[in-house]
Amino acid sequence: MAYLSGEGTYGTDRVCGQLRREGFPCSFYKVREYMDLQGLHSIHCKKRQKPLTNSKRARGDGYANLTKGLTIDSPFQVLSSDISYIRTGEGFDYICQIKDVKSGIILAKSMESHMRAELVSKTIEKAVKRWNIPEGCIFHSDRGSQYTSAEVKNLLIKEGLRQSFSRVGKPGDNSWSESFFANMKKEAVHWVHFKTRAEARQKMFEHIEGFYNTRRIQKRLGYISPNQWLMRWNQGVQKSVA
Repeated sequence: MAYLSGEGTYGTDRVCGQLRREGFPCSFYKVREYMDLQGLHSIHCKKRQKPLTNSKRARGDGYANLTKGLTIDSPFQVLSSDISYIRTGEGFDYICQIKDVKSGIILAKSMESHMRAELVSKTIEKAVKRWNIPEGCIFHSDRGSQYTSAEVKNLLIKEGLRQSFSRVGKPGDNSWSESFFANMKKEAVHWVHFKTRAEARQKMFEHIEGFYNTRRIQKRLGYISPNQWLMRWNQGVQKSVA
């Protein structure tokens, strides 16, 4: 069933999209009525992620938003990154992720018991090692001290990536990462008690690599997963070259 394939995260819209993609004619209102009768509802609820990064020291010039007004029409054109936290029985654990904006795929993530600049650097190094990220790709984040640190700036220069920052007081400038963490919290963290950091890290690995990247369909991608979309994009590029 389409609802079960989403592990309880799909609402009426995505259930309809999944059914139609599989060739089943369906009405949004009928599906919603059926789901209501069966007590099937998305686990999503309204909650807001508290900001973790402090941008007070990065309010001057030199922190340009390179994505403002940019048409993002291909993968690895713009990457988005941010840091969030997960509560465990051993204390907070912090997760940094890097997301390809166009495909939505999470390129890399790192989790540590701290949120120093090295957490971001470690994640960048993972992404560069795992993916063929072209020179000139934009790396976008907020103005948190981790991202404005010399360590991260120098690493991005070394890898040929252009650094971009959200404007002060404009969290929507990095909505790509904001929305990912909001969904991650609703789907895999809220109402779950992690006894240890290791347990939380295993759960995040399973959620990102086993569900979000590979099986979680997205409306804006035509009701397919980020991995599926990227594969189709690469196949189209290969055909155009041939």
